[in-house]
Amino acid sequence: MARKRKSGRPTSWNKGKRVGQKLPLGLQQIRSIRSRLKKAQQIRELALFDLAVDSSLKPFDLVRLRVVDIAKGPRILAQVSITAPASKRRSSFVLGAETRASVAAWIKHQELKANDYLFPSRLHASPYLSVRQYARLVDSWVSSIGLNPRDFGTHSLRRTKPALIYAKTKDLFAVQALL
Repeated sequence: MARKRKSGRPTSWNKGKRVGQKLPLGLQQIRSIRSRLKKAQQIRELALFDLAVDSSLKPFDLVRLRVVDIAKGPRILAQVSITAPASKRRSSFVLGAETRASVAAWIKHQELKANDYLFPSRLHASPYLSVRQYARLVDSWVSSIGLNPRDFGTHSLRRTKPALIYAKTKDLFAVQALL
């Protein structure tokens, strides 16, 4: 039921909310979040954050990744190519050394097998982390470095790497290829 203003008309659903595209993170903001997650020894969150930034995958595709998608045995792949379940499109991305290390630490810590979801849910009803829970984690990461969570979201992480590449190279074709 919609709330009513004093004038008797209902308040719009987006009053006070940022609508449209959310901002990508900057390099300093990425470093700040990484250092806070490392300091707090939040292995899962660090792996999720690093993978989200490096892969530029949509949130639904990110939470549904399996270990076999990014690893061959104990080795994390540097070049990953997957078929995204949502769009059925082939997606390729490069994982940096820091991301490979954090994901490897997470897999080892959880003792995940090849067919396990990379980010399993803590609830028994769901096999993998929900997109909503992922969004809550993004809000907490952004808040932890003093930014307003209304200005950033899950798609902010998706847009971060392309935005950084565009700022550095001004190569629009490279950015389009990433997205």
